This record gives sequence, C-alpha cells and structure tokens, in this order.
Amino acid sequence: MGKATYTCGVCEMSVNMTCAKCGAELAHDSITKDDGTKVAVSKCPQGHGKIKSPMCCARDMTCSV
Repeated sequence: MGKATYTCGVCEMSVNMTCAKCGAELAHDSITKDDGTKVAVSKCPQGHGKIKSPMCCARDMTCSV
C-alpha cells in the first residue's frame, strides 16, 4: 500500500488524507463486499480505521496507487 492521493476525474482536484488520531497518511486499499464487489477505501496504517474513498463533482475520486 502507498500514500493515498485521490484525484477528481472531472475537475482534477486532488487530496491527500491523514488520520486525525495519529497523523499518519492514509493508505489506499479496498474491501470486498458480501456480493463480491470491491470498494476503494483509505485506511490508517496504525489500525485506527478506514473510510470510503472521497467524492468530488458528485463522483468517487480515484487513486492511482
């Protein structure tokens, strides 16, 4: 896993995210739902949790990592 830099495919805005508990950069990952589909997430490398990928221009932002 690497640094999670998410970019909007419409306006090209980019964001980096950090964990508010420890300050670590969130890493790009994915989870598999019960129906087998994958969802992009950013997670704390120290185990403090994960969030779904951010949105911009009403679409999920993408991460090249």
